[in-house]
Amino acid sequence: MLAFQAFKRRVAPSLESICRDLINENKGQISVKKEEVAVKNMMRILEAVFVLTREKGFQAMSLRDLSRKSGLSMGALYSYFPGKEALRSMILRQGVAYTREVIFEQAAPCVNPIERLEVAIETHLYLTEVLRPWFYFAYMEASSLSRRERRNAMEDELVTEQVFLDILNEGVACGDFRCPDVDLVAALIKAVLQDWYLKRWKYERKGVTVEAYARFVVEFVLSRLTQEP
Repeated sequence: MLAFQAFKRRVAPSLESICRDLINENKGQISVKKEEVAVKNMMRILEAVFVLTREKGFQAMSLRDLSRKSGLSMGALYSYFPGKEALRSMILRQGVAYTREVIFEQAAPCVNPIERLEVAIETHLYLTEVLRPWFYFAYMEASSLSRRERRNAMEDELVTEQVFLDILNEGVACGDFRCPDVDLVAALIKAVLQDWYLKRWKYERKGVTVEAYARFVVEFVLSRLTQEP
């Protein structure tokens, strides 16, 4: 099992690196040409968004609120996104893409589905610990999306769930897992992982660390997948 501190040293992203990826993925709508300036300001924007969302909610947050909190003028904000909905979409898409990419990178070298599933669960949990404001924002904002955006968010939700489903199907195919209901197991894994960052206070009160939680989830899931029918 990979220790959380080792994960942070080896894998964990900085907000700067994620903002750099976000800038590169959205060059078509960002008018700031100097990358270092764009990255620095995007970091200020996201940090302000996450604070304001916790304080009053994204829907109640105005761009003037964001301007004051980030220290950027209204004109500067509009050089990064045309409106709040576009900003939210950028954040949500980048979070999903980054999570999927890191899980793939960490799980790819594993020699079998059992090890791959263990690493995928640990990686997802450790990412949510490092990027908790990002994951919390993504979950809480899903309920206030328009019908079209909610449909996109549901598809995004299934992206990371599909990662687990693919590993489960691989394990069943090679005989490592004995489980007829892999879809339900994949959905359960996703829900249990979300519980960590949504209700972290509950586990803190009981003295449960992210490593202990990861170990429990892995052992619980594998006990279901490897038990005799």
